[in-house]
Amino acid sequence: MKILALETSAKAVSAAVTEDGRVLASGFQDTGLTHSRTLMPIVEHILQNADLTMADMDAVAVAVGPGSFTGIRIGVSAAKGLAFAADRPAVGVSTLAAMARNAAFADGLVVCAMDARRSQIYNALFEAKDGVLTRLTPDRAVGLEDLAEELRGDPRPKTVVGDGGKLCAEALEAAGVACRLAPPHLLMQSAVTVALEAEEAARHGGLVSAQELLPVYLRPPQAERLRREKMESGESEK
Repeated sequence: MKILALETSAKAVSAAVTEDGRVLASGFQDTGLTHSRTLMPIVEHILQNADLTMADMDAVAVAVGPGSFTGIRIGVSAAKGLAFAADRPAVGVSTLAAMARNAAFADGLVVCAMDARRSQIYNALFEAKDGVLTRLTPDRAVGLEDLAEELRGDPRPKTVVGDGGKLCAEALEAAGVACRLAPPHLLMQSAVTVALEAEEAARHGGLVSAQELLPVYLRPPQAERLRREKMESGESEK
């Protein structure tokens, strides 16, 4: 099964094509340029260099969240457009589940972390054993202090991954929770692991139509939060 995968959940952007667990082509960029400018050129480049077209793909996969609201919207919109134009199914996967695959080789706890601001991270915990991941928590927004308290006393080795990994690891260490940060080449989100997660999802009925593919936000966008706070503040003054 050939899958074209997109990852736009944070600052970096990437795309990859895999077939039955093998990476055929991939591209990654972390230069600060907007995803709307960089994503499609990466897709076009890897397909052209691998002598592939969208007609060769069996599905289009994308990390649907959590993550940057703008980044997730760009990735999901691009995946919907590519899948619809090629008449291919789509697969939406958890950003956190995909990134956990970066550390599946390290037995113990995999602590996924994306900076959610306000001293919180988007987080999920997985147990890795012999290369197999078992999800322990749902995707969630959690305070760093609360996470440290949850992990305190757990004797399993802890590997932290994700673009919020450094922030998380420092907070855990400061709270007395020993952990290790994944090495730089395995720390960040990647379309390769999005594709691998999508292959697993597809085997379990996770394929959807382009129209059914939707982003997953754990919190409302900042503009909506500010609007609600303003409304609530106005109501309290009456």
